[in-house]
Amino acid sequence: MPSSDAPTVPSVHGRDVLRFRDFRLFLGARFATGLAMQVHDVGVGWYVYEITRSAWALGLVGLAVFLPNLVFALFGGEVADRFDRRIVVTLAFSTMALAALGLLVTVLTGATSPIPIYAFAALIGTARAFGMPASQALVPTLVPREVFPRAVALVSSVWQISTIAGPAVGGILYAFGATVVFASACAAFAAGAVAVFLTAPRPVAHDGSPPSLERLFAGIAFIRSKQAILGAISLDLFAVLLGGATALLPIYARDILMTGPWGLGLLRSAPAVGAAVVGLILARRPLERRAGPTMFASVAVFGLATIGFGLSTSIVLSLGCLLVLGASDMVSVVIRQTLVQQETPDAMRGRVSAVNSVFIGASNELGQFESGAVAALIGPVGSVVFGGIGTLVVAGLWIRLFPGLARRDRLIERPGEHG
Repeated sequence: MPSSDAPTVPSVHGRDVLRFRDFRLFLGARFATGLAMQVHDVGVGWYVYEITRSAWALGLVGLAVFLPNLVFALFGGEVADRFDRRIVVTLAFSTMALAALGLLVTVLTGATSPIPIYAFAALIGTARAFGMPASQALVPTLVPREVFPRAVALVSSVWQISTIAGPAVGGILYAFGATVVFASACAAFAAGAVAVFLTAPRPVAHDGSPPSLERLFAGIAFIRSKQAILGAISLDLFAVLLGGATALLPIYARDILMTGPWGLGLLRSAPAVGAAVVGLILARRPLERRAGPTMFASVAVFGLATIGFGLSTSIVLSLGCLLVLGASDMVSVVIRQTLVQQETPDAMRGRVSAVNSVFIGASNELGQFESGAVAALIGPVGSVVFGGIGTLVVAGLWIRLFPGLARRDRLIERPGEHG
């Protein structure tokens, strides 16, 4: 459903999506915080592996981010459906800035234990639990419904562009020391908070009902009632959960591909390059037909690219596999986000986005933990290849479990159509 607060203008074309000031501010915040997160992740990954030389320790970083997100996500969704989402996002980005500042202090004191790093990673996970649902629910109110798929693709592309720049910037900054990395991340998180705060207030379409367990779990109930949304979210969860090779990139950079922090930056940037290119294409030419088959094909390509990366010992081939991996993942992201936001009433977008954020967090952070844990048992190559094969198996199973999604044609259905 379209939001009552979304701008309405006659005959809006895709190229006009940047007409809206608040959408431009949101894009700026998306870029700044995406840059900050990637710089932060490069710094944390390299610093933790430098002081521990442990794949298990790298996996625990992802777990530290994921667990608070899991615990607080439903509460974050309820907050997003009750309060000004722009204020919620602003506070979340400000908290991330404080976490980066805490990491800066940790490095300055010469800490050699990863425990403080896990604590600040958990703080970022907590902030994301409240910020991500509010951020996702805010986007549909910034542009008219008819250009929303383009807006989703553009927001995702800007995030990916920051993801391209962030790891490379983080690798370069690390050459000047971990303190420079975390100071830069802190400043970028703060800039994102300011940009969101400058957008206009948008009252939430709250129904006035008091807090209750029924309201808290309403997002789960809604997703369960929508097979297309449930299938898309869960497919992405298990595909990325199993194919989470990025957690092991510090090991690949140092021990398999024999590069330094600059190589790690390139490896982390490569998926985002592929994703940004596809995202910009989808922003200009949005996917209109064969949405379901396209999504399943993209997940299969994601699995194959993961296997190729796992077996590669050449940095050129590895970068190519990661490019394909990111490109295929972007197709899935745009389809999933469009389905979730356009088929959810505005009054429930926060709670539904909260459930979606748990799935995203599980696929990313819990995927990092899974990759690190499996790598500790069978080695990094075995972990990545195992994950890629698992992704292919999941894609095949989901075609059987969600035949409606597999056959879905239009991404945004017309009245009378059902997915």
